[in-house]
Amino acid sequence: HMLSGHSFNALLKTLEEPPTHVKFLFATTDPQKLPVTILSRCLQFNLKRMPVDMISGYLATVLEQENIPFSESALRILARAADGSMRDALSLTDQAIVAGGGAVSEDDVQDMLGLLPHEHLIGLLQAVADDDGARMLAIVGQMAQLTTDFTAAADSFISLLHSIAVQQVVAADEADVDVAAMAKLLSPADVHLYYQMALYGRRDLPL
Repeated sequence: HMLSGHSFNALLKTLEEPPTHVKFLFATTDPQKLPVTILSRCLQFNLKRMPVDMISGYLATVLEQENIPFSESALRILARAADGSMRDALSLTDQAIVAGGGAVSEDDVQDMLGLLPHEHLIGLLQAVADDDGARMLAIVGQMAQLTTDFTAAADSFISLLHSIAVQQVVAADEADVDVAAMAKLLSPADVHLYYQMALYGRRDLPL
């Protein structure tokens, strides 16, 4: 998609009368920038983002073949951080192996990615549910001592509330223990309110 108009015109002639022994493969992240004359002569395949389960499953296969110890929870964190890209997942896994001294553990992956430990998020939500402002501020203070990226923490908190809301509507047996417990403790209305507040809080955090 970075080719000039003259380059596309030159390419078009080749595409119209290609040599029989040649196959062209074009890859772009911006297909809308390609001329229609080029697109009309191509068979298009739109690549989808890979789901978390597929990425973590493949990472497990690779690590087993390499005889590298790992935890399933660590691989799921890496898979989510990869954001649908297997290449990014493998790159992050390489970094996690180095950070973990030859193993891939949840704590090391969280430290490497600058993520907040799960118990802090649950504790924060529990303090909100208990209307305990002092404990809530104490947890935030602990987060600050961990040099927490509060934008990432807000993202994680929003994701936690989303998981709780889903659990309340569609109860899953394999759900995280803490998520299942909070889904029973909080009312759906409160979860929705906290979710909206977290969204607005994340938006306004730079202020």
